Amino acid sequence: MTKLQEHTGKKASELVVGDKAHMSKTISESDVYMFAGITGDFNPAHINEEYAKETPFNTRIAHGMLGAGMISAVLGMKLPGPGTIYLSQELSFKKPVLIGDTITAEAEVVELVDKGKFVICEITTRCMNQHDEVVIEGKAKVIPPK
Repeated sequence: MTKLQEHTGKKASELVVGDKAHMSKTISESDVYMFAGITGDFNPAHINEEYAKETPFNTRIAHGMLGAGMISAVLGMKLPGPGTIYLSQELSFKKPVLIGDTITAEAEVVELVDKGKFVICEITTRCMNQHDEVVIEGKAKVIPPK
């Protein structure tokens, strides 16, 4: 096995419809501030508690894309895994992610499409909070590693 093979996720030939993977993380205040610093999104709904008290959520919420980023981690690290090329992602934000929520991102293979030189893997994606409420859902398309 080469070094490259040691760090490669599942190949298209190893994937089957119904394969699933997930990962969980508790969203901290520092996660929100770091995400704001990295992206430049300093929306007061995320970083200013006094402002956020006047919003429909009555408190600060995490950036939607911070939660969605966990989907990228599942695809890139677990299913298909390292070497995966992310082609597209559709997202729908269903509920806010609050600081302190534990979010579980899930991915499930729903279709494999042979395009000749490569296979496109279609995956349903979603994130749920610690109350099993769906906070984000969508679909992704990826190219599994060779």
